[in-house]
Amino acid sequence: MNRIVGIDLGTTNSLVATVDSGIPLVIADAEGQRLTPSVVHFPAPAADPVVGHAANRVRVLKPAETVYSVKRFIGRRGSEISQEEMLVTYPVKGAATGAVTIDIHGRDYAPEEISAEVLKKLKRDAEAFIGEPVTRAVITVPAYFNDAQRNATKTAGELAGFTVERIVNEPTAAALAYGLDRLRERSRIAVYDLGGGTFDLSILELNDGVFHVLATNGNTRLGGDDLDKRIIDFLVEKIKAAGGPDVATAERGTRNAEQLAMLSRIREAAEQAKIKLSTETEVEVPLPFLASTFSFTCRLTRRELEDLTRDIIARTRVHCLRSLADAKLEPKDLDQVILVGGQTRMPLVRRFVAELFGCAETSAVEPSNRLSVESERAGSTVQRFNDATIKRPQLNTSQNPEEAVALGA
Repeated sequence: MNRIVGIDLGTTNSLVATVDSGIPLVIADAEGQRLTPSVVHFPAPAADPVVGHAANRVRVLKPAETVYSVKRFIGRRGSEISQEEMLVTYPVKGAATGAVTIDIHGRDYAPEEISAEVLKKLKRDAEAFIGEPVTRAVITVPAYFNDAQRNATKTAGELAGFTVERIVNEPTAAALAYGLDRLRERSRIAVYDLGGGTFDLSILELNDGVFHVLATNGNTRLGGDDLDKRIIDFLVEKIKAAGGPDVATAERGTRNAEQLAMLSRIREAAEQAKIKLSTETEVEVPLPFLASTFSFTCRLTRRELEDLTRDIIARTRVHCLRSLADAKLEPKDLDQVILVGGQTRMPLVRRFVAELFGCAETSAVEPSNRLSVESERAGSTVQRFNDATIKRPQLNTSQNPEEAVALGA
């Protein structure tokens, strides 16, 4: 019997994991990349789709033929989709009672068909690593997905050539990756999941070794992409002020190929700067030969990034409070808070979560409930405390937040 892989089929990025010699690990593709952008580009009617990083690079250049964030539409009908959710760069159709479809090159694709292309790419990566066919998978979904969305996700897996053994809630998978199934009975955990395009806060309780979702609340249009957009707007203004080209109109619908190419480079530079500023306090943003006669470079500090994006992070607060209220709990009733999603590497996010829940930070689950750790990513030292004296949850940062869901699957 061949091995089972675990798949985090994300809105913005997807990952595939396996167990090798008893150790769970996320599988890298041929280019050494473990994150696969959940982006599919259709270059021509009869051509094979382009998936992942290659598709992401042409997303700005060919917006109408490149599908992203399709997870927002999977298993949903037209009447369930808001006008705001329809604001994507590719054509989405959805009659009141009919399923949502995406019209590319004269063909209507179901969202699960698009997701299947991402899963096929992950399947190929897994087979290249393992060296044998991979046909069995566990796929994760948000806790708030209904039966139709879960069934559509399973269909996507089957279209990709998998036998889908289980559909698992993302917060449950993350809690397993953090090893929280070893906590005491009736432990309560908050899972703060801030990904590229979505946010949700789930409250779990451990009963008889099984995690039960007590409550979940979130925003399907809030995530790291919003932070990227703020940085892009900041850089666009800086470029214009420095006498460079005005590429702002490219975002407003003007399909000038040269502008779109510039915008694509700016977006990539913005994302890289954001990632680096999780571990550095200042970075250089170089854009040589942005135009034929213009090169640009500037310095961006962590403080500037935090000032640009603080209000976006603050928008997660109301969803955290609603989830706690739905579970009829207060922060002091929690045992641990865990972080999921690449955006939670950001020091501002970690400080925000720690303050909101009244947490201390730990890089591992410590039975003594005493800790003194230096959080390098957050750039701060958390003081020693005794949980017997003050009851407050621990902010557990022991796992790579980008990979936790896939590893738990």
